[in-house]
Amino acid sequence: MKILIIINDPPYGTEKAYNALRMANQLGKDHSEVEIRIFLMADAVNCAIANQITPNGYYNIERMIKLALSNKAKIKICGSCTEARGIKNIKLIDGTEISTMAELANWVVDSDKVMTF
Repeated sequence: MKILIIINDPPYGTEKAYNALRMANQLGKDHSEVEIRIFLMADAVNCAIANQITPNGYYNIERMIKLALSNKAKIKICGSCTEARGIKNIKLIDGTEISTMAELANWVVDSDKVMTF
């Protein structure tokens, strides 16, 4: 089975990215046979910025993304969204990949389930 999780909200300020990554990581932990795909778009592209520092006791989206990647999730980032936010040329988390709407469309068609946050 292939599950696609589309995240639109920023890494901090709401809990949508946090909850989406919690779901992705739980799926990866409990169902290793499932292929997890995560597509970051709109303000969620900021989730992929490397070297995030959060206060002690506060969740850290970078660590959650790295955990998903270590569980073999594929994570792509909307290229036009990164351009619009001026982050296309800054350091992103290793293992994430700038992508396109065409690739997202292919993932949607090829996925068994699609979740949006």
